[in-house]
Amino acid sequence: MIKARGLERRFRRKGRNGGEVHAVKGVDLDVSAGELVGFLGPNGAGKTTTLRMLTTLLKPTAGEATVGGCDLLADPLGVRRRIGYVAQGGGTAPASKVVEEIEFQGRLYRMSKADALARGAALAEQLDLAGLDQRTTATLSGGQRRRLDIALGLIHSPGLVFLDEPSTGLDPQSRANLWDHIRRLRDEQGVTVFLTTHYLDEADALSDRLIVIDDGKIVAEGTPDSLKARVSGDSVVIGVSPESAAETAEVAGRLEGAHEMTVADGTVRFRVPRGDTAMPELLRALDARGIAMASMQVHRPTLDDVFLTLTGRSLRDAEVGTPVDDAPEKEATHVA
Repeated sequence: MIKARGLERRFRRKGRNGGEVHAVKGVDLDVSAGELVGFLGPNGAGKTTTLRMLTTLLKPTAGEATVGGCDLLADPLGVRRRIGYVAQGGGTAPASKVVEEIEFQGRLYRMSKADALARGAALAEQLDLAGLDQRTTATLSGGQRRRLDIALGLIHSPGLVFLDEPSTGLDPQSRANLWDHIRRLRDEQGVTVFLTTHYLDEADALSDRLIVIDDGKIVAEGTPDSLKARVSGDSVVIGVSPESAAETAEVAGRLEGAHEMTVADGTVRFRVPRGDTAMPELLRALDARGIAMASMQVHRPTLDDVFLTLTGRSLRDAEVGTPVDDAPEKEATHVA
């Protein structure tokens, strides 16, 4: 569905002293039909700029790509006909009715009014928008507006849809509801989904495969579990009496693969490849020594741990002080 090689994008900063910004630096991407791929990175990493290039909204400075079977540079119109794109900010007119937005979007794809409304009605059922056709978009909730944005991006039945930060600004309940709808796009309709996000839980919960971008470059890709496996094991925290801490560390240090051992007062921290299998052995060994535990915690690696391992900083820390991701060009919302 997507094959990109060496995609780059440079911008010239505005102003008298404006310099060049190298927003995307030689990105290679491969996305197969039927995948739900998450494009993960901090704000300013190049996610949205890459997305705009793949959806024909920005011309690459260098590189090439095939999207939906069409050459990105030689046949941008063919790309637009085969994809749906839902931008981060949405784009519905507050005073327009839902049915008007659906009809207008369908007509942009040269659908008849009847076909556009029929397709809109089917999408409304699938996306929990039924009965809202006469409401103005300004009266919809945040989750309803986001689902309407997705319906507009799917009006022409594309096989590939791009979602840019789909749940930004939604409350937790609305986010979870939206995630269910995104999964169903892939599971029930066979749509290939490429979504950008800087939310770790969203990337982990939704994606078959993740592509991690930082500073305009791809730094890792794989399933969430395979990326977490790059982090050196599960973190284990044991609470004991201060008098028993050193002996506890000695016992824990004999576990297979135990490393990064630290002791502070009555807390012993270390890593092992599999915390769930190491703990029974540790409990038996401590019991044999007569050492009583006050507490025990096992933490599986998170995607933030992955980002920290790959880049040397937390993804949340990377959100602060990053360069502007997007170009000054005005964003288009739905490709037509």
